[in-house]
Amino acid sequence: MDYRLNVTIIYFGGHVEVHKYKYLYFVIMLTVYILIISSNVTIVCIIMIHKNLHEPMYIFIGAVLINSVLFSTAIYPKLLIDFLSEKQIISYPACLCQWFSYYWLTASDFLLLSIMAYDRYVSICNPLKYPTTMLNTVVNTFLISAWIVPACLLLVVLLLSAKKEICKIHLKGILCNSTVLTLHCVRSRILNIYGLFLFVIFVILPVLFIIFTYCRILVVSYRCRGVRRRAAQTCLPHLLVLINFTCFFAYDVLLARLELNSSKVVSLIMALQVVIYHPLFNPIIYGLKMRRIFDHLKKLFCRMVRCL
Repeated sequence: MDYRLNVTIIYFGGHVEVHKYKYLYFVIMLTVYILIISSNVTIVCIIMIHKNLHEPMYIFIGAVLINSVLFSTAIYPKLLIDFLSEKQIISYPACLCQWFSYYWLTASDFLLLSIMAYDRYVSICNPLKYPTTMLNTVVNTFLISAWIVPACLLLVVLLLSAKKEICKIHLKGILCNSTVLTLHCVRSRILNIYGLFLFVIFVILPVLFIIFTYCRILVVSYRCRGVRRRAAQTCLPHLLVLINFTCFFAYDVLLARLELNSSKVVSLIMALQVVIYHPLFNPIIYGLKMRRIFDHLKKLFCRMVRCL
């Protein structure tokens, strides 16, 4: 018997009591989405407006925050629609597009975090070479590469997946992430190998590079007391973001690769943490821990209070 299906509609099966608590889910997630957009956009605008923030480090921070906005926009509108719908469904092409956006922006974030680590390494370990190393052309090249390279490499997976026949129409989760691979009738060895290659390129190598650069920074900071405080102020936020981001992404990848059979409640909580914490965590960390950004935020808040 041939079990292959010519299906274009996928059903999400990861929602818990959605018909009972749909309005509660909707209000909470809409509030979170508004907070994510407003907080990230506020800091990006501050970076764009104030000239003393027109430095590579703050430009890269702005790029990470823009990614958070794009990532949330690829996820939240569909989630909000699903909470109010009788059936939580999505077309297979739209599911693949969401999958592409999800991992494209995730891979871009890892590259941007590694670029930021390199920027801090040059600034702290080789301060005399910093003005000639981090030129505007170099910064622009880094930014463009961080967005274009993941998009091109992930486009290959998207095209290969679009040609695969699917035998399942139910996803265990609430969004189209790595679990999309479980829909295929036959697991492709080429996709698995290529996926492992992308995981090494966009996750393993950037994380190892970041660890290496920050170890060098720690050595220099230990030897030179004058740069210890500066290193702590600028490197700690990046490390916090990296640890948070890596932990949740590792869970997301292992979910499909190991086919973990956790309860629906646990899976829902973890999925919501992935889409909530990182986009909301970034502006909080960079806004509170980066001194210059915090000063501008404080001035903006004071002006708003006076106007009221």
